[in-house]
Amino acid sequence: MRKSNAAVLFIPFCILLVLGVSVSEAQTFTVGVKGGLSIPNLTSGSTNNPLNSGYKSGLGPDAALFGEYHVSDLFSVELSLEYSAQGGKKNGKQALPVPASFAQFFPPGMAPQYLWANFDASAEFNYLLIPVLGKFGFDLGSSGAWRLYVDAGPFIGFLLSAKTITKGSSYLYIDEAQTQPLIIPPATTPSTIPFDATTDIKSQLYSTNYGVAGNIGIAYRFGPHQVFLEGGGNYGFQVLQKHPEDGQNHAGAAVVRIGYAYSFGGGGKAAPGTKEPTKF
Repeated sequence: MRKSNAAVLFIPFCILLVLGVSVSEAQTFTVGVKGGLSIPNLTSGSTNNPLNSGYKSGLGPDAALFGEYHVSDLFSVELSLEYSAQGGKKNGKQALPVPASFAQFFPPGMAPQYLWANFDASAEFNYLLIPVLGKFGFDLGSSGAWRLYVDAGPFIGFLLSAKTITKGSSYLYIDEAQTQPLIIPPATTPSTIPFDATTDIKSQLYSTNYGVAGNIGIAYRFGPHQVFLEGGGNYGFQVLQKHPEDGQNHAGAAVVRIGYAYSFGGGGKAAPGTKEPTKF
């Protein structure tokens, strides 16, 4: 792991460590873990750039450690350290920036803005997200065992790794309709270009992102324990690429997670199966 990544991980670890100490002292916290699937995609916003468009969702892991401070029976604040897979994929026809070395194949001032080819590509980004979420919840039924909740709030994200994976081979075309294959001298006929490669593009992207996240979930409580299922998502406001010629995408993902949490109590209504009041 690079030193910069280690520093990014160390700071949030310290936050959780302090949070853990506070749990033992204040006894008004819930701590837990959750994990599941990230369904990421890259959006192009309002820009009309073929480098940005055409991405579809993929699948990746999502996992988090969290601490939750209970303000009341209805409202709490949750701080998480979340590993999130982001990115997207394209299959088939897509645009490519024209390499500077290819400009010589065209008359002066006649080089196209993009070349076109048919291959498969995926952009795989891994982030450490730190969301701070306000959570509202209420009990379902008279037993108090089931609880429905919603949460939302801002996050800051730190880029851990970024790469593109391309596969296949294709002719290069001058036009989007793919009627004019490019002939690369000294060849006199079109030839296919291999696209099999894995490329580290972390230096081409901003190292941080920020945005909003939210979830809706249902929890089952037994004593100080609870298990839960939640679904939600996140969306980053920061354009990912440093240079517009590489595209101007925003990252976001839908998430589905299961989790476990333990409450240290501290006022409020007793959870099922407990003698002392426990707040969730």
